[in-house]
Amino acid sequence: MSACLLCGGSRSAALFRASDRLFGTTTEEFSVVRCRDCGLMRLEPPPAPDTLGRYYPDSYWFSPDATTAGHLEEAYRRLVLRDHVHFVDRALRATRARGPILDVGCGGGLFLRLIRGRGFRAMGLDFSPQAAAVAWRRQGVPAVCALLERAPFRPASLAGLTMFHVLEHLHDPRAYLLAARELLAPDGRLVVQVPNAACWQFRVLGRAWNGIDVPRHLFDFRAPDLERLLASCGFETVRRKYFSLRDNPAGLATSLAPGLDPVARRVRKRGESGFARLAKDFTYLALAMASTPLAAVEAACRAGSTIMIEARRP
Repeated sequence: MSACLLCGGSRSAALFRASDRLFGTTTEEFSVVRCRDCGLMRLEPPPAPDTLGRYYPDSYWFSPDATTAGHLEEAYRRLVLRDHVHFVDRALRATRARGPILDVGCGGGLFLRLIRGRGFRAMGLDFSPQAAAVAWRRQGVPAVCALLERAPFRPASLAGLTMFHVLEHLHDPRAYLLAARELLAPDGRLVVQVPNAACWQFRVLGRAWNGIDVPRHLFDFRAPDLERLLASCGFETVRRKYFSLRDNPAGLATSLAPGLDPVARRVRKRGESGFARLAKDFTYLALAMASTPLAAVEAACRAGSTIMIEARRP
């Protein structure tokens, strides 16, 4: 039994067992447990670092193709990413720090392209060489393939650093946060986003909630868990947000109908005609749009399915 990331406790209670419901990379089942002392949820035992990669298909991140459906998918992503861009834009304009912004786990780089359109210098980092290459080639933004602890940047050189849906994937999230603290300028801003394990969606759907994403999510944070982790790494919370136009409605749609999720369908390599792909994409979009009011209500009650935090060094 591994020690709890937050409190170091060794006592835990089993919640349920689950497998890869979204991508189907394995039929193996994994145990999700809750720490009896602080309540943090985690996989127990987590997949070994040298085996975790098998659960990450090469194309699990968003990279649209040149088809009509691909162009429509990218237009939709550009629209819903404005939520993230606005949050980060406000954080960066509140700081006196000068320097570029680094997006950790940048995927195909669309967010970087959009934030650069606001006048900020932007760079990406991802552990996938394919993702970094797409960010360079398709979005025209510099990106490197590296771990954050070994990133080729000078200490205190960044005005901002973002991690959207990164920490829950890491065996040691604290190492990434400490590395971020080293790289940020004294008044630099850190923006992190994770699924919120205290959301209404999880209470209703349980193991079917997309935010669990077994076995890729090693930890399932609530807002107090994330803030406690940030504080232990030398950050104080400035702002928090429980709604993401990109993630909350789409997450509910994927929880209810994982077979319609566009990325999951591409990963599973299901042969679809152009018409069938468009029909499924529009059905998924309609489901996400229908989920938006519900996602907005739970977020207004501070129980949204994601938590986004702006933090800084005290």
